[in-house]
Amino acid sequence: MKNLKNKFIMAPIKLGYANGDGLVNEKHVSFYEQRSHNIGAITLEPLYLDSGLREIPTQLGIDNDDKIPGLTQLVKLLHKNGAKAIAHLNHPGRMANPKIPGNYFVSSTDKVCETGGATPKQMTKEDIQHAINVFTAAAIRAEKAGFDFIELQFGHGYLLAQYISPKVNQRTDEYGGSFENRTKFAFEVLEAVKNVTKLPIIIRISGDEMIPDGIRLPEMIEFVKMLKEKSVEAIHVSAGTVCNTPPWFFQHMFVPKGKTWEFAAKIKAEVNVPVIFVGQINMKEDILLLENKYQAEYMAIGRALVADPKFTGKILGKEKDPITPCLACAEGCLGGVKSGKGLQCLVNPLTGRETEVTEITKHPKQYAIIGGGLAGMEAAIVLKKRGHHVDLFEKNKLGGQFNLAPLTPNKKSMGRLVLYFVDELKNKGINVIYKEVIKSDITDKYDGVIFATGSQPKIPSIDGLIKYYWADILIEENIPENKKILIIGGGLIGVDIATALIAANNTVIIVKRTTDFGEDMEMIAKTLSLKMMKEKGTVFSDHTNIKKIKGKTVFAEKDGKNIQFEDIDIIVVSIGMESYIPFNAEFEMPVYYIGDAKSVGKAQNAIYDAYKLARSL
Repeated sequence: MKNLKNKFIMAPIKLGYANGDGLVNEKHVSFYEQRSHNIGAITLEPLYLDSGLREIPTQLGIDNDDKIPGLTQLVKLLHKNGAKAIAHLNHPGRMANPKIPGNYFVSSTDKVCETGGATPKQMTKEDIQHAINVFTAAAIRAEKAGFDFIELQFGHGYLLAQYISPKVNQRTDEYGGSFENRTKFAFEVLEAVKNVTKLPIIIRISGDEMIPDGIRLPEMIEFVKMLKEKSVEAIHVSAGTVCNTPPWFFQHMFVPKGKTWEFAAKIKAEVNVPVIFVGQINMKEDILLLENKYQAEYMAIGRALVADPKFTGKILGKEKDPITPCLACAEGCLGGVKSGKGLQCLVNPLTGRETEVTEITKHPKQYAIIGGGLAGMEAAIVLKKRGHHVDLFEKNKLGGQFNLAPLTPNKKSMGRLVLYFVDELKNKGINVIYKEVIKSDITDKYDGVIFATGSQPKIPSIDGLIKYYWADILIEENIPENKKILIIGGGLIGVDIATALIAANNTVIIVKRTTDFGEDMEMIAKTLSLKMMKEKGTVFSDHTNIKKIKGKTVFAEKDGKNIQFEDIDIIVVSIGMESYIPFNAEFEMPVYYIGDAKSVGKAQNAIYDAYKLARSL
């Protein structure tokens, strides 16, 4: 690892850009090209070893010699930009995707993963040998393609971890039981790969699976001591298992930053072997802490490079612009891949669209943007970059409704986005006018007007509904304590509000006309939020229609039967949003609508919508 030009390595992040053939295409080339400057090495997304072992249909493959030319092209590009290339080889075992035709499922066990999937076949010795063979065949192809390193995935609940973990491995043969037996298969894979290639080998592990009966740190320290004897190049220390602790696996904003760093530091202290630190390394402060407190030799950067392709260049002082913040929200990156759209990003509308060129305009114009939320700020910044002149009108506070996002538990990272946008407005010299716009403010000096006025809450027609809150209850001075609160509406906003209220010792009842509480939430945030609510005794009432409110009693209908909720102190309404246009938008000049003013959606949609319009004007 000493021949890397710096300590930064891009972690293996699934892109989902292939066309179902597993071949490198222009989207891969453009994505990695932008991120291969000012970095020591790039680890490509996990490469499938067999067409029957895919995690996503659009994954890159290394299962056949037809993949070598494309991978070679990609490796040469990385080398041209000064970055080494790492081939991440992973056998998913029982975590192969059951929705992909032709996939097969094997494991140390015949038990299904707790988060779902297909029932695996408990592997025979023949199956074990076949798995070794696909690893070695892939390693040979990696060397032919010009890769500099191979990284073997021994963690995260994938096949080799399914043997190492005592929770999963219940075998009674030589591959089960004792620690030595449970690690036997992993060492057989390592030895076989070493026998067919001269490439240095990195081992990725879960320092701890974060479950009582799974892989724990003390065993991993012993495991790393054994790996050192096998002359591995480095140990890449992550955490979690995709089956039991997905938030740790994905390093979601709901888990505390720095726990994986502690695991890596303890391994580094016990074993004299190069260690790669990873996990939510997305701020300059993180880098300084890792260097000063842990003396980290190598750092794997993942989603921070998705949000900002120049992240490492900015850390090194070779790029001057502010860092576009990664929020660790998994909205665009995990959500995009799972939806089949490929890797995207909430804060970076160009992720997955790296081939698009935003051109400087030859005909500068003057635009009025009404509304300084995420969409309005994004449009202003892109228009200014292109050479247009912008007046951004905001009646209250820049950031709009997104200012409420970091007020819910575990979402404080969201607050960094508004700060970034506000700084960018200042850096770009964009004129912000703090006033509530009236129609006469839009004079003929403007060549166009853009409504980014967002949305407002829908208010149901309920007899007796007079005093109520919306998400504004999250503002510090509004947060109640020790109250009994009824939330009408159980979607994303309703669930977010509930988690904040229960944290303040309130008793919460949440009602919904349908059954899917947390509908449209990112899956990890939804799962953990609902778990938190249930643990705090939140009452969930589905198929419920509120009919009348009288004093502290709320009358409702559930499944055709009349019910009532007694002693309610506070009502919160969160049944949805509707576009807000403050006045008639008939003007001489062109009028445009972006974000929620155009169509109510998520923050990611608003930012992309604004970018797309600003790029086209």
